[in-house]
Amino acid sequence: MIRPVITLRRKRILIDIDTQKDLFVSTGKVCVHNHRRILANIRRVVAWSRLKNVRMISTIRNCPVGDPHTCSCVLGTEGHEKIRYTLRHRHISFQADGCTDLPRDLLRQYDQVIVAKRCIDPFDEPRADRILSEVKATEFVLFGATVEGAIKATALGLLARRKFVTILIDAVGYHDRGAAEIALRQIEAKGAMLSETRSLLGSSHLHHIGVCNCKLCRTDLPLAPLELTV
Repeated sequence: MIRPVITLRRKRILIDIDTQKDLFVSTGKVCVHNHRRILANIRRVVAWSRLKNVRMISTIRNCPVGDPHTCSCVLGTEGHEKIRYTLRHRHISFQADGCTDLPRDLLRQYDQVIVAKRCIDPFDEPRADRILSEVKATEFVLFGATVEGAIKATALGLLARRKFVTILIDAVGYHDRGAAEIALRQIEAKGAMLSETRSLLGSSHLHHIGVCNCKLCRTDLPLAPLELTV
């Protein structure tokens, strides 16, 4: 019998989807709506994962330089970089090269696996497909962006592989609110659970985001109410 490359016997694993500066910082080329609340909740979730030693699988968009169809998350630009507090100390990165090779016991050796993709749907990328399909966990908890894009594609791909999926609806970004609400209803209809970060880690008094320098993120005001309704 072939020994599995990925083994994990934990209750939850976090799926961190495209938390890059172009999508989450106000100066980014395609910044999501209501980024301040989302960034605060993402920071809480990642801090919780460190405290509880919960593993993370992260995807990042790799858009090639000079591609006329893409203007964001371009390799070599600041916008391509991950938000700094979404990086765990013990992490490993894999490029989008069409390969499926992986070291053994990947999630025993590392707290975070970062896999690049050249597309919205991670299951169209061979290595990302293998990681997400083979990892064993009782619950896959998704956050990041965008709801109507990569979040939806990742959730539906996991559900098709009989994984139990939870979407943290106050830690996901979107560009089109109407399309995002439809996407969440479709994901829920397929069997995913919709939840909020406080159900995962309780309440928090975090106000400073610590990554975006826009006026809103630098103020110490209460976070705006959650806007997505499903």
